[in-house]
Amino acid sequence: MPGKLNAKRRSGCPVSIALEVVGDRWSLLIIRDLMIRGYRTFKEFEASGEGIATNILADRLQRLEQAGIMAREEDENDGRKLNYRLTGKGIDLAPVLLELLIWGARHEKTDAPCALIEQMVSSRVRLLAEVRRRWENHDPTPLQVNGRWIWP
Repeated sequence: MPGKLNAKRRSGCPVSIALEVVGDRWSLLIIRDLMIRGYRTFKEFEASGEGIATNILADRLQRLEQAGIMAREEDENDGRKLNYRLTGKGIDLAPVLLELLIWGARHEKTDAPCALIEQMVSSRVRLLAEVRRRWENHDPTPLQVNGRWIWP
């Protein structure tokens, strides 16, 4: 189904096209939760603390799947349950999320500790390599930097 969202584009600008895919209020937070927090299920996304309504969550999960950013998989322990997982296209958003995190922490009031952000800045390459390693190994463990969780 990837490409289904390509019907009408505002323009051929790569930034405009990327924003059509992930530029709404919720999509990058869902991708963050998949990538950083290790969330896999609808229930986990719903309970993330962001306050997303279930109908909006269901819509964004479907859109992200249609865009080829994530895929649904049967749970290996319970075939009745579905888990979501980033695709290669989705994990390629890791540098974008890291830079948004750093930018937001530098320029806005956030709950992110300054020391943690500076560690992330100084270890960008290692951090992104760890995100990719975890994705390749299907490791849903929440991401840590020097033993500290990035998000509670």
